[in-house]
Amino acid sequence: MLKKPKIIFTAVMDAHILKFIYRSVLFLAAAIIYIIGKIKGIDLFAYILENLTWLVIIVWAEFVIEMILRIFFPSSLESHGAQKHLKSKYIPSGYKMKPLLTPGSVVIVIAVIWLLGNGIFGVLYLTHTIDYGLMILLSLAYSVCDVICILFFCPFQTWGMKNKCCGTCRIYNWDYAMMFTPFLFVWHPLSAVLIGIALVLLAQWEITVYRHPERFSEMTNKALECKNCPEKLCQHKKQIQRFIKYNANINNLYDLIYSDQDITEEPDD
Repeated sequence: MLKKPKIIFTAVMDAHILKFIYRSVLFLAAAIIYIIGKIKGIDLFAYILENLTWLVIIVWAEFVIEMILRIFFPSSLESHGAQKHLKSKYIPSGYKMKPLLTPGSVVIVIAVIWLLGNGIFGVLYLTHTIDYGLMILLSLAYSVCDVICILFFCPFQTWGMKNKCCGTCRIYNWDYAMMFTPFLFVWHPLSAVLIGIALVLLAQWEITVYRHPERFSEMTNKALECKNCPEKLCQHKKQIQRFIKYNANINNLYDLIYSDQDITEEPDD
């Protein structure tokens, strides 16, 4: 008999789920506005920027606050993997050798692929093949994918760095810089602030990796050991995968049972 798996939630998991819902709604709303504008032949994004500035500022400020908190302030609702650059999150293990991190060559390849891929969108925008609305949608789509990587599946982890979990991810705090990469090609004071703070966060992360690599490995940082992890995000991914597999098996069993039954009714005499 198949035993239905349970999905256990932690505070960090709950925070990421709420973030996933918020960003998904934001992306879908922006996509609908963009499509309606195209159908009617008007620039609804420009209208919103001019007449609903307060709404844009709220969304903008939310991302700004997220990044500032990530740079300076540790939080119990943030993944430990995103905070391991902070001295307060470092617990020495006593291991004196230089820790083994993801090879620099792998990190460089990921960066090059990301920049080249977004460079294509940048060229399309600068040649007026696509408009700034699509660049905004691309950035919002990245914001949703960012949380998908944490909660469900991360291609960078699986196919590139091979790290065991988000807690030991070498490029965790690249997320905002990646998220706002499209804004490198779209000039606006608000977008410039977003990409500027994201680059500060990225620089802080990379400088800390160089100066304090011991904070980024479970070999030298006990806070990154599985037994000391309060969020269990990797376990949640496995729980969700088992839950999906369970439901798929139930559906297959249902189809097997009913495909073997003759449900044709015999006509009455």
